[in-house]
Parts: sequence; structure tokens; C-alpha cells
Amino acid sequence: MSTRLSALAASVTLLTGLTGLTAPAASADQPPASAPAPAPAPAGGPVVNLATNPGFELPAPNLADWGSIPGWTCTGGPAEAAVTTAAPHTGTSALTVTPAGADSTGECAQTVAVQPNTTYTASAWVRGSFVHLGATGTGNDVAPAWTETTGGGWQQLTTRFTTGPNARSIRLYVHGWYQQGPFSVDDVHVDGPAPAPAVQAGSVPTTDKVVFFTVDDGWQRTPEAEKFIADHHLPITAFPLPMPAGTDPGFFQRVTAVPGSSVQDHSVSHADLSKLPLAQQQVEICDARDAMTRLFGTAPVLFRPPSFAWNADTLQAAANCGIRTVLTADADFSWGAANIWHPGPLQPGDVVLMHWSDTLATDLQRALAAADAAGLKPAGVVDYLH
Repeated sequence: MSTRLSALAASVTLLTGLTGLTAPAASADQPPASAPAPAPAPAGGPVVNLATNPGFELPAPNLADWGSIPGWTCTGGPAEAAVTTAAPHTGTSALTVTPAGADSTGECAQTVAVQPNTTYTASAWVRGSFVHLGATGTGNDVAPAWTETTGGGWQQLTTRFTTGPNARSIRLYVHGWYQQGPFSVDDVHVDGPAPAPAVQAGSVPTTDKVVFFTVDDGWQRTPEAEKFIADHHLPITAFPLPMPAGTDPGFFQRVTAVPGSSVQDHSVSHADLSKLPLAQQQVEICDARDAMTRLFGTAPVLFRPPSFAWNADTLQAAANCGIRTVLTADADFSWGAANIWHPGPLQPGDVVLMHWSDTLATDLQRALAAADAAGLKPAGVVDYLH
């Protein structure tokens, strides 16, 4: 491995120093060369930076996994990637990655929501050898930007891409190269028009005789609730926090096994998002989205704001995380309650709030009885909203 890479570094240096020759194309044994960026397409709105935690300045939310980099997923975890305060490009901190083995490039990545048929410019300031910046899932081939060496200082990498007609998100990545040592990253940008804000809803407009059971948090998981859901074949929309979901993913897979069920996004730390700036709300929502996607294989499309606390920034932050609906409720059957926040009994399209608690089995029984009395059947809310 080391012989191969030493030869690679020497060959790249030689080629780039000769007139008319470029660095070799990408393969399993060598880094790719940069390509000219495509011409910009017409913008679909004001240009903003869509990257989550672009300067590595935001603190990890409470209840986040130990060692996590807010907004980012690093393949080597805390053994390779850390936020450091040593000589950042700007601000007070930057990301430093030290690949832990000969077969690691130290990749860190994030999912960024985008608009289709739209041009975006990705950039990052990097320090180190053979550092790469690129994007996948754009709908078009995109050559990454890379540098052989930054000479010990900071260098900006830039690449531009135009999304395809079906692209709603891209995967932005940065990584080093095999046995080329540590590298640092700061001031990441994905510049372009933001997605339209998410829509807030407390019920679902439908004339079908259906009601939607939603269950939040996940700290108390009881066999009685699991049995009631299975025995009554109830479609459940679960909004667990990442920590309890990660502690017992099998439970949430079982209680959402009925067709129409799904696992959705409820933030990382159950904070009052209305008191946080947009950038921190984006970390809360995007990191929870990533956790649910890793655990259950499907990216959430709904976000339940903790305590129903939200504002305009929440709608934009949710959209920036690929979430299309911020869902509250219009009835609460948690912890022995039976509150319907409109006159009369449950109505078609009502969303019922409950919690994973020691009373959930009886809460579900009471909610199901109320739905039966109104001539309604539980259904999966994602089937109706998306």
C-alpha cells in the first residue's frame, strides 16, 4: 500500500509539472482530477448557504451521540474526526480528520436538500494533502475538486453542479486520501436557492373516514403497548428521539410493522426550537433525520416539533433537511387524557398525539374507542400527506 501511494504521489507531481498533462483520472488506486465547472443555471431564489454547521462552530445538541460532529457523519467517528480550535480558517474552530488506518480516507459527509434543475456551488477551505470535495446524488456526473497539497496553509476547493429533474437532495462529502496524513476543513458552503419552507399542519385535509395515531419520544417502551398495536393491526406514526430509538431500534421496527406505519423526525434533544436560531434548528432536525435514516433505512418526510413549539425558522430549517411537513396535532390522548381541540368528536383527518409511556396501551385503547365512536379508522399519515 505505502509503495503504491508513494509512487502515486510522485507520478502526480511529475504529470502536473509537464505542459499539456493533467493528474490521472479517478480509480480505486488514485484520486480523481478536477474538471471545469458547468455554466451556472438560472437561480430559483436568493442564494444562501445550505450546508449544516458549515464552520464547525455549533455545539452538539443535548442527547446527541458522544463525539458527534453536529450536521456531519464521519465514517471513522470520533476516532478520526474532531472539532479543534487549532488555527481555524475563520472563527474559533475547524474540523480535523486523522484517518485511523491504511484503508481510510477519513470521509465526512452530510445530506443537503436542493431544488431540481438548479445550479449550486460547493466550496470548502481545506488544509492537508490530497483533500477532496464533491457531491453525489445530483442527477449528473460531478467531478470533485481536490488538491495535491495546500503547502501547510489553507486553500479553497470549489465545484459546481446542476441538479437533475428528480434531485431533491445531494450528499456533500470531503475526504483525504490513503496514508496521506491528517487534513482540516472549515467554512463549507453549498450556495444556491433554498427549498421552499415546509408546510405546518395539525390535521390532514381528507373526506376519508380516517384518523392518524402519532406517538412521540420513546423513553418508555412497554410490551403492553406493543401487543395492543399488533393485536389491533394499528398503523402508527412514531416520532422517537434518536437516543431511545438507537437504544432499542428493534422495538420501533416492530411497532411500525403494520402497513402505513413509519418512523419520523422529532429533533435530537427535544429542545424548544422556537428559542433557537435557524442554524441550530437545522442541526436538531437534520441530525435526527440522519439518525432515523441510519436506523430504519428510510429518510423522514415529517417533523414533529417538540411541545409543538415552532416558528418560521423551523419551517425553513425543516425544508433544508428535506422535510416537507411540520406536523402538530388536533387531539391529545397522552397519559390518560382525551382532549380534542375542536368542537365535537374526532373528525376525518384528525391527528392524535400520544407518547411512548407506561400508559400508552390504555391511551391507544381509549383513542381507538373514540375513533370507533366517530366511525373512523386509523390510517398512516404519510400515505395521505405524501
